[in-house]
Amino acid sequence: MENMSIHELQYIITEELFFFEKEPKADQAIQDTNPSVEKEKPKTLPKTIHLESAIPPKEELKPEPLTVRGKFEKGILVLHEEQQLRPEVMEMLVNMINAVGHSMNEIGLLSSRELEGRTLTELYDLNAHIVLKFGRIKHPINALPASDYQIHTEDETEYLFADALSTISDDKVLKGKLWNTLKVLFNIAK
Repeated sequence: MENMSIHELQYIITEELFFFEKEPKADQAIQDTNPSVEKEKPKTLPKTIHLESAIPPKEELKPEPLTVRGKFEKGILVLHEEQQLRPEVMEMLVNMINAVGHSMNEIGLLSSRELEGRTLTELYDLNAHIVLKFGRIKHPINALPASDYQIHTEDETEYLFADALSTISDDKVLKGKLWNTLKVLFNIAK
């Protein structure tokens, strides 16, 4: 702690600090050994150092809010593993959204890369009502106790976790599994 600078000490010591030119113990020792020395008044007063004024405040860098691709009119959020969706995968997604009675204007898209390093609070701030998560995503949303192809409701948001869109587009069984879950999620009686 002796080797720390004032800048480093500000995080440990929160009270006001006083700086003395001379150490009071040394003055007292001189007076005790030499009684003929007159008691002198201190020539200078202790200096008060305000750490707030000594150190310019650091600006907190707040990350920009998540930017969702799409109009996101109905609060349906699609999170996908792929950085870019291939045309055939995008076509499957469009058909799937249309089949549940919605359009691409009503949903928002976010890739895993766009979510990387973001908090769950930032995701909640989007105020999505339905979140469809496809594939592996580097985000705390994975901590939700939702099983793949099962609907999980938390507060006022419904979650559906499934395999990656590119995997589903190549597998007929997974398409059927997803469709059956989407019918329940969107109340479709077909």
